[in-house]
Amino acid sequence: MTPEVAVVLARDGGAYRILYRGQERTAVLRGTARRDSTRAVAGDRVTIDPATAEEETLAITGVEPRSSLLARRTPEGRGARPVAANVDQVMVVIASADPDPILQLIDRLLVVAEANEIPAIVVVNKVDVAPPDAIVSHLAATGYPVLPTAANEGIGIAELGKQLAGKVTVMTGPSGAGKSSLLNVIEPGLGLRIGAISVKARRGRHTTTTAVMVPLAAGGFVVDTPGFSEVGVWDVTKYELAALFPEMASLAEGCRFGDCRHRHEPGCAVLGAVAAGEVPASRHEGYLAILAELEGLPESWE
Repeated sequence: MTPEVAVVLARDGGAYRILYRGQERTAVLRGTARRDSTRAVAGDRVTIDPATAEEETLAITGVEPRSSLLARRTPEGRGARPVAANVDQVMVVIASADPDPILQLIDRLLVVAEANEIPAIVVVNKVDVAPPDAIVSHLAATGYPVLPTAANEGIGIAELGKQLAGKVTVMTGPSGAGKSSLLNVIEPGLGLRIGAISVKARRGRHTTTTAVMVPLAAGGFVVDTPGFSEVGVWDVTKYELAALFPEMASLAEGCRFGDCRHRHEPGCAVLGAVAAGEVPASRHEGYLAILAELEGLPESWE
């Protein structure tokens, strides 16, 4: 019988919750898939032995090639551990007020997306409470799409729904930004469902970085990845960081010194652009904050 393809929604110990023939089922790795060093994660497309379709637990016979992968540094700090696969986009949800936006948190989340080579969109929620001007100005030179929304007033909801439909989206952001409210307007009960599945998938676990995927009625999936801000930043070196700030990447090539950290070095093209107002000072401050953290990490040979 020809293997069929299913999508992994979450890993639960040695088993997986998968979407198979439109239904959520339980599956385990068998045969060569079990012996393979590759382990399935949320978002993976896996092949299923159709002979097990009527069994309580399906058999996963293989993991399909991945188009993208979110990974985090292993606890010992050497190597990376897959978190979610085949992600189409990262959606950073931030509130314009209540709570006040933390610009450096936006920078961190965008760096994670860049480090994992996944397109990002910034959703500024609660624009009915306060205008999104500060965030828009902060990101003006980056090229990232910024979508203003207000769950209570229905502002931007139609556009948000279009952005989610048919795609695998990691939706992340600080607590209180309104992610669940936005999801519930798009699809009633979706935010609650994600929360319930997340708790079930992580019950009894010590980690808080297990990703879970929830199907959307309009097609596509929303991925919940707790600890997202720690997913990719720690797989970036201090020498690579500037390239993950789009507005700084090309400027850095014009610096006088090849190892310029864009902090105080003479002939720094990035500092020149900040002084000229071409790069917002707030973005440069976000870069410096992450750089300081990376400089505190041990080198690969240490």
